[in-house]
Amino acid sequence: MKLITISGPPSSGKTSVIIKSIEELKDKHLKIGVLKFDCLVTDDDKLYAAQNIDSKVGLSGSMCPDHFFVSNIDDCLNWAIGQSYDILISESAGLCNRCSPHIKGCTAVCVIDNLMGINTPKKIGPMLKMADIVVITKGDIVSQAEREIFALKIRQANPDGIILHVNGLTGQGAGELGTLIETATEIETLVGKELRISMPSALCSYCLGEKLIGLNKQMGNVRKMKLD
Repeated sequence: MKLITISGPPSSGKTSVIIKSIEELKDKHLKIGVLKFDCLVTDDDKLYAAQNIDSKVGLSGSMCPDHFFVSNIDDCLNWAIGQSYDILISESAGLCNRCSPHIKGCTAVCVIDNLMGINTPKKIGPMLKMADIVVITKGDIVSQAEREIFALKIRQANPDGIILHVNGLTGQGAGELGTLIETATEIETLVGKELRISMPSALCSYCLGEKLIGLNKQMGNVRKMKLD
């Protein structure tokens, strides 16, 4: 089967892009499932259900949603294989520009919208810079010049990725993304696979539940700003 990881900042249009792409594949008679990873709550599973798309939700609670993803994705893949899915799409919570891991050998997509600011692409880390495909949304709200400049900034941040423009409302451009999803590389297992980049190094007292502020409470992996 095929595993697609889709990441992107909050409200960039990930869910809409996924739904429109799956609609483009409906005549292919493929069995497609979606994993939605989030922190505290999500209603995206209702949006998928309204379109008759199978989905499962994973809520990380107090844990970083991307660490939660890494701890669960292999079990999810095995479950999907057991359900005879042809394609499994994983949608990240998209809360950390440093995180949202992609996996070597699995097609990686980043969704980003034109309204996020001209310098946003260089501020986003691995989830954009290491994506195979970068989908730009909300292009109908900005001018053609703004769209071209924003796409250029993305190309500078990710020189090798495929850049697509997709309208999450009308579905314009989703056909090409659907084709790329359909032709993605097949995998049998994630055991032994690697993330494209290591997760952020962080294990401090606050990770473990500390609430009090002060130098004597700062233990573990701590980094200080230079204020001189």
